[in-house]
Amino acid sequence: MVDRCEPRSILSSSTDIRREAGITGRRSVAREDDAREGRDPAPAVTRSIRLLGLLAKAEPRTLTELAGELGLAKSSTANLCLALEAGGMIQRTSAGYRLGLRTAELGGAFAAQFNQVREFYSVCEASEVLSGELVQVALLDGAESLYLARHEGSRSLRLGTPLGSRLPAALSATGRALLMSMSDDEVVALLGADTVFPRLTERSATSMADLLDALAAARRRGWALDAEESFRGIVGVAVPLEPWAPSDPALALGVAIRAPEADFERIERVGEALRVAARELTNPFSAAARR
Repeated sequence: MVDRCEPRSILSSSTDIRREAGITGRRSVAREDDAREGRDPAPAVTRSIRLLGLLAKAEPRTLTELAGELGLAKSSTANLCLALEAGGMIQRTSAGYRLGLRTAELGGAFAAQFNQVREFYSVCEASEVLSGELVQVALLDGAESLYLARHEGSRSLRLGTPLGSRLPAALSATGRALLMSMSDDEVVALLGADTVFPRLTERSATSMADLLDALAAARRRGWALDAEESFRGIVGVAVPLEPWAPSDPALALGVAIRAPEADFERIERVGEALRVAARELTNPFSAAARR
C-alpha cells in the first residue's frame, strides 16, 4: 500500500512555505545574503526537482522510500507529493508514486523547441530506407547522450532507447556522432584523458585510446558505429546534425539495428541514408520545400 499524504491546512502550508523560502519584509536583502553564503534560495523547489529525478530513475516509490532517499521527514515529503500531484507532475498508484503525464507534455515541448526535431519525422517518412527503421534524435548532455525523439519504423520489432533516457556518449552511436564533430583535444577535455568507460557489454570500449580510434574511423566514413557496445544484440549507426541557428544545440540522428541483421551492406545503406537525412535537416530550405 502507498503511504498516505496527509494534507495540512492552507494557512499552515502557506506559513511553512514562507518560512522555508525566507520571505520577510526584507526579501531582496535575504536573497542577496543567501546567494553570497551559498544557501539555497528556494529549498522546496530544489527538493521537488530531486524528487522528480528519483522517480525518473526507477520504478514507482512509496512515500517512505522517497522520504528516506531525500533525507526529509515524511510530513515534508508528503507536502511535496501533494503539490506535485496537483500539478500533474506525479501520479499516485497502488505501487507508489510515479511520474505524471505533465512531465511527458513538458518533455515534448522541450524537444519541439528545436527546428530539426520538428522536421525529423517527415524526413524519416520520406526516406525509402529510414521509413522502415527505428530512428532516434539525441543531444550531448555532458558525457552522455540524451534521447529526445524517435521515429517508429514500419518493421514490427521495436528497439532503441526510451525517450528521456541516457547512454554514455563514448559508447553509443549517437554520442560518438556528436563527439566526432569535435577535435580529439576537445573530446579529451570533455571526458577526461584517464577516464575508464563503463563496460556495458563485453564489446564496450573502455579507454580514451579506444574511443579516439573509433572517432577517427567515424570521421573517415561519415557516420559513427556502436557495434553492440551499449546493448548486446544491437548495432547503432548515427550521424551528427549541424544546428540551424546558433541557439540550437548540436544533435545526432541514429538508427538501431538487430545485430543478426546488421551486415556490412545494411549498415552502409543506413549510414548513407542518415547522411542524406542530415543534409536535409541541416538546410531549412529543404524543410520549406516539403510543406
